[in-house]
Amino acid sequence: MSTATRMERVEKRRFSVERGVSAFAGLMVLLSVVLTYSVHSGFVWLTVLIGVNLIQQAFTGFCPAAIVMRRLGLRGEAEIACAGTYREPGERSS
Repeated sequence: MSTATRMERVEKRRFSVERGVSAFAGLMVLLSVVLTYSVHSGFVWLTVLIGVNLIQQAFTGFCPAAIVMRRLGLRGEAEIACAGTYREPGERSS
């Protein structure tokens, strides 16, 4: 297997910020449902807060979780896609 093919496979498996936000939101919804069922019915408001944050993020593009994930080193889908196509000046394509 060529090095380029290996790099393509690694890049496809990278966990992006967008996927991270979706996974985190799903995890938080499941957690809030468990807490609502087992601890107190007031935890249903955590589910509402998550839903409102997702709607707000869809319209404004601002997501606090995405900011934290970027600081932890995750990259966006576009950054990951462009990483495989970048060539140094003077480098020839194979």
